[in-house]
Amino acid sequence: MARTCLITGASRGIGLATALRFARQGCNVVLVARSQPDLDRAVERIAETDASCLPLAADVSRRDDAQRVVAAAAERFGGVDVLVNNAGTGVLAPIERFALTDFDRTIGVNIAAVFHLTQAVWPLMRERGAGVIVNISSVASVDPFVGFAVYGATKAWVNAFSQATAAEGKPVGIRVYAVAPGAVETPLLRSVAPQFPREQALDPDAVAQVIETVCDERMLYVTGQTIFVRK
Repeated sequence: MARTCLITGASRGIGLATALRFARQGCNVVLVARSQPDLDRAVERIAETDASCLPLAADVSRRDDAQRVVAAAAERFGGVDVLVNNAGTGVLAPIERFALTDFDRTIGVNIAAVFHLTQAVWPLMRERGAGVIVNISSVASVDPFVGFAVYGATKAWVNAFSQATAAEGKPVGIRVYAVAPGAVETPLLRSVAPQFPREQALDPDAVAQVIETVCDERMLYVTGQTIFVRK
């Protein structure tokens, strides 16, 4: 039976690259993103493979939306084998001028969404006795540059949350990892650091390859780790 992989932020960048890798494996892919037009373009890419695809427009920082997409995946495919919490956002600004709306949005996407989706898939994975959760962190979790204090702090939370949930999941067959890339050539990078040298940025597929690798059963004994990826 094909595995079912639910990926947030799946319409572009790391999320789309990850979805394509799983689709080429023959997995069912559940694509979650906020923008329906972006989702439609992502579905066209998945259609180049033989994978079954379920696109879902949602704001996973909202608990109801997070629960809805997991329920839809379970109804369509019978469960969720792999969850990739990739959706993320960041604002570059000095702390004294950091807007509260930006703070709330960063916390919502980078922390609340990870929590809500993990909590939603947990009973499905526990019942099966197997499952993998990959949370996308960042090198900024340990080395945030000036103006990225809030973003870096949210990603440090992701590392700690991944380690703690991995320990909780180990007795019931649930593995959890954090994958922490450096600069990746994505729209987020260009929005916060438009002058960053392209040759120093990772290709999204390089990160997707690491995500694909940690989902392999051979990575069983490194559950809970934060895996850094950088040039």
